[in-house]
Amino acid sequence: MSIQQFANQFVCDLVAYEPGKPITETARELGLDPEAIVKVASNENPLGPAPMALDAIRNAATEMHIYPDGGGYKLRTALAEKYDLGLENVVLGNGSNEIIELLCHCFLNPEAELIAAEHAFVVYKLMATLFGAGYVEVPDPNFVHDLDAMADAITDKTRLVFIANPNNPTGTIVGEEAIERFMARVPDHVVVVFDEAYFEFLHDAPDTLKYVREGRNVVVLRTFSKAYGLAGLRIGYGLAAPQVAAILQKARQPFNTNEVAQRAALASLEDTAHVKATVDNNSEGLAFYEAAFQERGMNYVPSVANFILVEVGDGDAVFDGMLKQGVIVRAMRGYKLPGWVRISVGTAEENQRCLEVLDAVLAN
Repeated sequence: MSIQQFANQFVCDLVAYEPGKPITETARELGLDPEAIVKVASNENPLGPAPMALDAIRNAATEMHIYPDGGGYKLRTALAEKYDLGLENVVLGNGSNEIIELLCHCFLNPEAELIAAEHAFVVYKLMATLFGAGYVEVPDPNFVHDLDAMADAITDKTRLVFIANPNNPTGTIVGEEAIERFMARVPDHVVVVFDEAYFEFLHDAPDTLKYVREGRNVVVLRTFSKAYGLAGLRIGYGLAAPQVAAILQKARQPFNTNEVAQRAALASLEDTAHVKATVDNNSEGLAFYEAAFQERGMNYVPSVANFILVEVGDGDAVFDGMLKQGVIVRAMRGYKLPGWVRISVGTAEENQRCLEVLDAVLAN
């Protein structure tokens, strides 16, 4: 008798989320020098954490025998001040991914539905499935969220609508006019989630926080994993109207964000020079890849995030070929894009190496 028959079948049937392949695992499996491996698979910050964050991490080390501030007062206060909101608007998460899960805990059940775009972050579908809810996938022509079609898909069962902006893995964005039109049609029983993990890379970002200030049922998700370079500490946050934030606070674990992460995030907010250097490096990297793909006649999706999606014919084969040469990209079969790979922007040297290996693999 198998224990599987006693588990929830919808969980057993799930295909688990597969993160970008780690450097250590690649080195171990292929016998490569870890220092020589280039990982451009997980949209990480190639410049690393901010110097001020590193100082905060070192200073926190001697106090790790004490539980963290369960309410995250200092970090929440700093975020509230940064965005001209109240403390009651800010919810901390173990990465913004945890807040996605908290939202599903609070609003999904077998009678409810979640709406997302066809090529949006795959975790939305995983979470809907885990909570036994319906998952409504709306086509996204040219890889851009079709907010009019998403509004059309809302029913009495809809509880959550996720708008990843910029979207992962496509790097596309929807503008303020489309968002305004969409929000005018959203009924009160729906929570709209703007997942803005790549917000800091935008040069002209739509203002979604105005809906939070208006008291709408909106959650804006942001993270310290990308532009701030703290992916390994797992620290993110949600900005929400008080009535929504209060529900999320009830669902989270008492010490869901650790002390080191809170202090590093707080210091990162002050290190604006590091964020600027990160954004500048990213702009140069995107321009490098776009020029290279145009020169080679390759189909790609223009991106406003810190990665770029490019069509290579057989994404799995290209991933494997590049992996053997010590360059880790991300194959996109899991996003129903088997002919594509996603490449994160690295340093100038990493970008050059990645392109050279891609050329070599495609030439074989």
